[in-house]
Amino acid sequence: MEKIKSFLNNQKSQMIELQQILTAIPAISPENGGIGESEKCAALEKWLKENGFSDIQKFSAPDSRVPSKERPSLVVTIPGQKDDYRIWVMAHMDVVPTGELSLWETEPFAMVEKDGKLFGRGVEDNQQGLVSSVFASLYYVKNNITPLHTIKLLFVADEECGSEYGIVYLMKNFDLFKKTDCVVIPDGGDPKGETIEIAEKNLLWLKLHVMGKQTHGSRPDSGNNACLAANDLSLRLNKLESYFNKKDDLFQPNYSTFQPTLRQKNVDSINIIPGDDVFCMDCRILPCYSLKEVIAKVEEVCKEIEKDYGVKVEYTIPQKSESPATSQDAQIVKKLSQAIYKTRGINAKTIGIGGGTVGAELRREGIEAAVWSTLEDMAHQPNEYCVIQNMIDDAITLAVLFNEE
Repeated sequence: MEKIKSFLNNQKSQMIELQQILTAIPAISPENGGIGESEKCAALEKWLKENGFSDIQKFSAPDSRVPSKERPSLVVTIPGQKDDYRIWVMAHMDVVPTGELSLWETEPFAMVEKDGKLFGRGVEDNQQGLVSSVFASLYYVKNNITPLHTIKLLFVADEECGSEYGIVYLMKNFDLFKKTDCVVIPDGGDPKGETIEIAEKNLLWLKLHVMGKQTHGSRPDSGNNACLAANDLSLRLNKLESYFNKKDDLFQPNYSTFQPTLRQKNVDSINIIPGDDVFCMDCRILPCYSLKEVIAKVEEVCKEIEKDYGVKVEYTIPQKSESPATSQDAQIVKKLSQAIYKTRGINAKTIGIGGGTVGAELRREGIEAAVWSTLEDMAHQPNEYCVIQNMIDDAITLAVLFNEE
């Protein structure tokens, strides 16, 4: 333990240097006007080779939208004494755009160190986890120590825009994981590093199109008010929170949510009763309910609206995700909890979240995944920063995890 702490605390300047290298290369997806991860991936691979990592594989998803025509991901392997299961740490290389530049106090892609923090786009999301995992592994590489179990570092593309060119592509096309493997995803957490995310609510986005008959505002009797029907539809869908009413204190809030969100423009004048109305719902549903049964209930409500208002309702699903939870007794949860206690004296607690992570892709395939790190939650914000000591402390915890019995 003391050797690990001493080594990694002495790597502070090197960690900052790697953060600086990575921040200077904007790995933004083409959906957001960027050129992808190729340049950042190449810089990372170069740094890894220069610092003693020898087993590095690149897996690339083809993408004609970017100059390199590929979206690369890297797998770094440090062989262990045992290979019955491997311990993976999966971080992502891509970042989101800067947003409104006037809100930044520093240049987003020129990392600045100040007051124990590193400022720049991507320094926390997800370079903190990436750098922590690299240096946790570097302890074994530089000291010629063989860890108890094989270490696998996975640096993926395209996490910020759906993962189709990242972990989804890798899972479909390559046999990377064993069912016995354990995976840590350092892309979520809390300021103390005391929560381990093991479950996500099922995600269902709905885009609903209500079609009635447009007419003059003074003659509602001669039309079918799509806006009125849509309003009622959104309220009835919201009331599904009472229908799917189970509670699970793993999550906050501890119930399923059905919330109306985006609404599209319908007519241009106050005195026109609209014949079309389009709105969206963001539904976050406890894993005890399947999306199949939820969608069936949504369709039932839509038919009721059609009957009551004389309209037609069509819907599409812009996004959905459904995954089982990692068990609280899973090997990765136990080992990570032990490492957190040994390094910090904290009894970690398991939680679920309403948002989505790449952990869902692994859990659907029966692979145990836990999301954990020590974060200030500055992701996607202007003046994003990483607390340097968090980065070091997370590296220490991961290094201990790699050698847990």
